[in-house]
Amino acid sequence: MSVCTDKSVLANKLSAKGMRMTSQRRILLDVIERASEHLHASDLLRLAREKDDRIDRATVYRTLSMLKEQGLVEELDLLHLDGSEHHYELKQGRGHVHIGCTRCGKIFEFKTDLVERLEAQIADQTQCEVDSVRIEVSALCDNCRQVV
Repeated sequence: MSVCTDKSVLANKLSAKGMRMTSQRRILLDVIERASEHLHASDLLRLAREKDDRIDRATVYRTLSMLKEQGLVEELDLLHLDGSEHHYELKQGRGHVHIGCTRCGKIFEFKTDLVERLEAQIADQTQCEVDSVRIEVSALCDNCRQVV
């Protein structure tokens, strides 16, 4: 198995696992890695089509599914702020809390060691191996609060 020589961490991980790297898949991986916010599948499609207008919705969903199966991205409901749309983010090693503004829908991340401590406490008290801990908080962001 050859490992990709490009800079994409996701592409290298997938290639190392024997996954095929098409040009469209590379574009999608690049968009995900460069994202500064949580993406919907529709956002991912729109941004990827800026680079290759032949990318279709099925390719986006197949790629997201593969990344989830490989444990490289997380699919988040994020308080259902956008109805049934899910958000996607790179799987992060460090615990964090998602805070969603119930008025404007903006998502904030709050990094804290409390999530890791909670995970350890759960594992200790239940004797379970914890895969992940997700904490979502609904709030009014500072901008929306000032508009009230």
